[in-house]
Amino acid sequence: MHKILPMHNIDEIKKESTLVEQAFSRLRHGVLTGEFPAGAKLKIDELQKTYGFSSSPLREALSRLAQEGLIRADERRGFRVAPISLEDLADITHMRLMIEVPALRESVVRGDDAWEAAVVACYHRLERIEARLSDGPVALDDEWAGLHRAFHLSLLAACPSERQRVWSASLFDQAERYRRYSARFREAKRRKSNEHRKIMDIALRRDVETVCALLEEHILSTQRNVQAAFKRIQGA
Repeated sequence: MHKILPMHNIDEIKKESTLVEQAFSRLRHGVLTGEFPAGAKLKIDELQKTYGFSSSPLREALSRLAQEGLIRADERRGFRVAPISLEDLADITHMRLMIEVPALRESVVRGDDAWEAAVVACYHRLERIEARLSDGPVALDDEWAGLHRAFHLSLLAACPSERQRVWSASLFDQAERYRRYSARFREAKRRKSNEHRKIMDIALRRDVETVCALLEEHILSTQRNVQAAFKRIQGA
């Protein structure tokens, strides 16, 4: 027989779950935006003072971030932001090509009218905000970054494998740190709307081979941009 929890216990569980989500969102944003630099130690007591959460939701949020690869956990040293390196980016890129590109292939083959409508809507919102932004790096704008993520994940939404979709989203987030990192040191202006428009148009035409090739080049371009940023920093 299942034990029925008192109502006040259920309310406490819901409250704790909400606090974990809030802590996770705040910490994740801090890692992705560089508020917490690569390699920085994330001390529970300092995070409590900064964000006002108790230790329990913070530890749960940090554990989730560690599962996503954005931070590293050490039993004796606590939590640290994952380092940034060309080797790590190469690994992320390799995995994205292995998981995200095949997920797109499946999604384009299986997507229905609702999938098409969602892709077009996500692209439209992304294009609108990009048109309003200045000539600075769009990757550093939080709203643009959120819409950029939504567009890419909408392309994969019809993939039948939940694991592929989840892992693709996680790898996309890990690459987001590198996109923002390279954007801070980018010399040439880079507008992405044309790239995204081509990917969308070819996906809606159901040209599987071409759209997969476009996404592969799109992913590799992030790697090249970060490599160029590393070279500029090292040469400074």
